[in-house]
Amino acid sequence: MTAVRNGLLHVVRPGALTTVQDAGRPGWAHLGVGRAGALDAPAARLANRLLGNPPGAALLETTVTGCAVRPGRPVVAVVGGAGSRVTVDGLPVAWGAPVRVPAGAVLDVGPALNGVRGYLAFAGGLEPEPVLGSRSADLLSGLGPAPLAEGDTLPLGEPAGQPPTYDGNAPWPGAPAELVLPLHLGPRHAWFTPAALRTLTTAAYRVSAHSNRIGLRTEGPALERARDGELPSEGMVLGAVQVPPDGRPVVFLNDHPTTGGYPVVGVVPETALAGAAQAVPGTRVRFFVRA
Repeated sequence: MTAVRNGLLHVVRPGALTTVQDAGRPGWAHLGVGRAGALDAPAARLANRLLGNPPGAALLETTVTGCAVRPGRPVVAVVGGAGSRVTVDGLPVAWGAPVRVPAGAVLDVGPALNGVRGYLAFAGGLEPEPVLGSRSADLLSGLGPAPLAEGDTLPLGEPAGQPPTYDGNAPWPGAPAELVLPLHLGPRHAWFTPAALRTLTTAAYRVSAHSNRIGLRTEGPALERARDGELPSEGMVLGAVQVPPDGRPVVFLNDHPTTGGYPVVGVVPETALAGAAQAVPGTRVRFFVRA
């Protein structure tokens, strides 16, 4: 067994995709740098709040299969977001609540029982080297820490004090049975026929298994263009609903490109995107136009 060093978090099982995330690095799009950050921002903030951390403290975001880690010193941790079985050295412990993990014990977050992405936070947060003011991994640009691999270590921060008293009533949202996304039309909705815009707001789209941190891809009827050709690349924002040549809408999430040449039929407000982080493949997606 690899020696366990005090003050470090050792990765025992990295899972399918586990990354370090915080509140992201907004404000750099003019340099071609996306924002990154936790996809389910409310879940990440709640996990930190239960530990007395700042809302944007760095934590781990797991994807579907969870992960397992071994702290080099005693820590208090919270596992939230997607529901899962949580154990410490094989013994079941609480999900969604602060848990004490002894030095050298294995904290194992099992596969998601509902939802897609789990959040594993530690009192004091994680402290890998920040890049442009954030510790978040950006899968598209490669900025920030690489996705976790077996044997990796991450520095643990020092807790500011005792975690707040937990009353057992943390408001963790569940995975959506239907993902309802409000949409502000534009800037390129005129590139689509009136029939296509009706289809967008009435068809039964589904979450594609090819979705990732870059974008939520959909399955369903193609949107018919009113004009041919492509745009010169233009700026892309979080929540932009881009329509590639296959006609199926893609909702851009935190690791989205900062420019693109496919037309954007509308934009989903950032506050409505948390559900997209937890929508499992096959979940119905419904768009509605917000005035």
